[in-house]
Formats: sequence, C-alpha cells, structure tokens
Amino acid sequence: MRRPLFIAEQARNARGMLGRFIAFVMARETLSENLRAIDALDVQPRDHILDVGCGHGRSLEILAARASKGHVAGADTSELMVEIAVARNRALVKARKVDVAIAPADALPFPDGSFDKALCVHVIYFWEGLDAPFREIARVLKPGARFALVFRTDADKTTVASFPKEVYRFRPRSEVTAALMRAGFAVQVAERDAEPVLAIATKQNAAAVVS
Repeated sequence: MRRPLFIAEQARNARGMLGRFIAFVMARETLSENLRAIDALDVQPRDHILDVGCGHGRSLEILAARASKGHVAGADTSELMVEIAVARNRALVKARKVDVAIAPADALPFPDGSFDKALCVHVIYFWEGLDAPFREIARVLKPGARFALVFRTDADKTTVASFPKEVYRFRPRSEVTAALMRAGFAVQVAERDAEPVLAIATKQNAAAVVS
C-alpha cells in the first residue's frame, strides 16, 4: 500500500498533533536500524557523537549511555522533533551530556572536527542533493572518525512503490557511496546485499583525499 502524501510530509518535517503521533510510531519503527548503526560505530566511553536527523531522540539516550564520559548531539530540521527529543532526554540535556539543535544536514551548527562518530538513519531520502550534506558532516568530524549511514536504495522496488516520489528520493547505492567518497570518506558496505544498506564511512585526512 502506498503511503499517503500527507503522512510522508510529516515524516520529512513533523508538526502538530499528527507529527507527535508520527514521532511515536517512528520511535518504534526505526529502533532496530538505529541500533544497527550505533553498534557499527563501536562507541567508546569518551566519544563525542552526532546524530544527523535525530528525530524523536530515542537514539540520543542510547548513545549517551554508551558514551558515558563523552557527549552526544542531535540535529533535526523539525522544530517539533527537536522539542520531543529534548523532552525525552531532559535529564541528559540538563546535565549537558546531550544537546539538540534545529538544523539541516548541510548547515550544522558545530565547529570543525567536533565529533568522533556520527550516524544518519533513514534521512537522506529528504535531501535534494547528497554532496553538501556529506561535506558538512565530514567537516564536523575528526580525521579518522566513523560515520554510519543507513538507507534504502532504488533496488528495493516494493519500498520505492510504497512511498510518494514527491517526498522520498531513493537513490542507487553507487550514487550514495560515490558522494561519500567525494566528501572525503573511505566507504565500506556491511552485508552487501542487505536492504536497508548500512554504509560505514571513515573520514580520511586531507592528504589522503588529495591523493
């Protein structure tokens, strides 16, 4: 069954009471893939970690528990999702272990080289292009930092047909990995034939990118 356009719009930018319901549903629907990405990051106690498109913020509390002596930040374009994420992690925010910002992936409000790890789960469908967001994510990561990206490709025909193309862009895996490489990442794909894809990208140093 094809997802209605108004539901897809809420997934892209949640707002109002319907947006709160969508956040509730997504917190359960996306948990397994968020955990898949988090496990791939091999989080260490002192890591500083960024969740790009953090949505409801459930992954922020999981990350904060694993990076017990570090710091976790989330960024999302939806004011409502940020509000929900802050409320969910109120004690962690008050303790300054978690921060959540209203920001798109291509304009992150963090200094260069701020993070040891980053993840982005089921978000790239809503981006008009890949290059600017991936370059921005690379900018805020330290050299050698790991970035876990989870996404469905255009090869998953059932999923593609289920979501309105006015909102969702399902791209070939090769297009996504090429954009990551242009942004300065070395890329490894876990479980090569699996959908959704888990791409594990490592930020190269400047010399490696130039060469």
